[in-house]
Amino acid sequence: MGAQEAMERQALFIFDENETAYRFSDEHPFNQKRLLLTVDLLRRAGALPASCQEPPMPVDPEKLCTVHAKEYVEAVIALSHPMPDEAWMRRAATYGLDTEDTPFFHGMHEATSTVVGGSVQAVDAVMTGRTPHALHLGGGLHHALSGKGAGFCVYNDASVAIEHAKCEYGARVLYIDTDVHHGDGVQWSFYTDPDVCTFSIHETGKYLFPGTGAVQERGEDSGFGTTVNVPVEPYTEDESWLECFGDVLVKVIDQFKPDLIVSQHGCDAHAFDPLAHVHCSMEIYRAMPALIHRLAHEYCEGRWVALGGGGYDIWRVVPRAWSLLWLEMTDHPLRDALQADAGLPLPEDWVTAWQPFSEEPLPPTWLDPVHTWTPMPRRAEITAKNRQTKEIAMLYLK
Repeated sequence: MGAQEAMERQALFIFDENETAYRFSDEHPFNQKRLLLTVDLLRRAGALPASCQEPPMPVDPEKLCTVHAKEYVEAVIALSHPMPDEAWMRRAATYGLDTEDTPFFHGMHEATSTVVGGSVQAVDAVMTGRTPHALHLGGGLHHALSGKGAGFCVYNDASVAIEHAKCEYGARVLYIDTDVHHGDGVQWSFYTDPDVCTFSIHETGKYLFPGTGAVQERGEDSGFGTTVNVPVEPYTEDESWLECFGDVLVKVIDQFKPDLIVSQHGCDAHAFDPLAHVHCSMEIYRAMPALIHRLAHEYCEGRWVALGGGGYDIWRVVPRAWSLLWLEMTDHPLRDALQADAGLPLPEDWVTAWQPFSEEPLPPTWLDPVHTWTPMPRRAEITAKNRQTKEIAMLYLK
């Protein structure tokens, strides 16, 4: 079997250029141009055949209301009009849609319901056996709550997709959130649900939005123990991040034994990201999906849905991180080449094409030259604190 044929059988890539319609303003940090940069990088690397791709389709309001309050969906629809009714505009604050982070915009409902649709499609493709893995980078809007938008997120596609997997397929779902910001919206959607386990590794909420995700948040009622949080310290580096992630995740999955993994791949824990303080390199975005991939085959017969998420250095970080995720999902030869050569160059034509648009020099290689980076001060203290948090997170895990 050739590399392209293997990719076609291995994973589905859900994408449409129209997903860039999910945008708040030209100045807003959530910039879906990163999708175009990532897709172009994969195509120039010969890693994204057209036969792997499928466009997302919108979902109807009934599906949204499995997670979101009906009144909230009605508000989003009303505020999506070119000239919303003044009564709805006065009530926008009630629904969290008047903030600098998450302002309402024309076409909002159509754009974000398509994001939800892509994530639901990914679940259907995997749970029906059409493909073992599916990737929807336009998804991962994990902060939206039942009746409120927040943190750049209008609808919570991850929660809707997980609820769909439960209701349509009877699946036990393990949700893995690697965004630097706590996956609060998904956690609260399933906080009392014993059939959904949410695992989030993120920068501590002491210093960062949304301020939740303490290690003591463990779920309630019959869902106690199915919420696991690992809040790491600011300036955490690769080794400590990967230790916390791997040690806890292996325990979580062995205890929960899911039918499906849904993972969220915000790539804002990178040192270059402007909105957080964790100091990791591209190495975690190589190693982290490799572990999830292995565990999906060990525990879920390969069933794995991956979503995008945060990531605000759209030039130097997001395209590489998300491309590494797809290379892992498809067992692409480039993945193995990177294990042998950490200095493997990016496609030169991709760098040349996009450098005129970036204020910073684009990286020439897939991985970062971490050996040239200055180590963080207090590395030993940060590592010790993270280990202490890791041990608390594992208290109820066998």
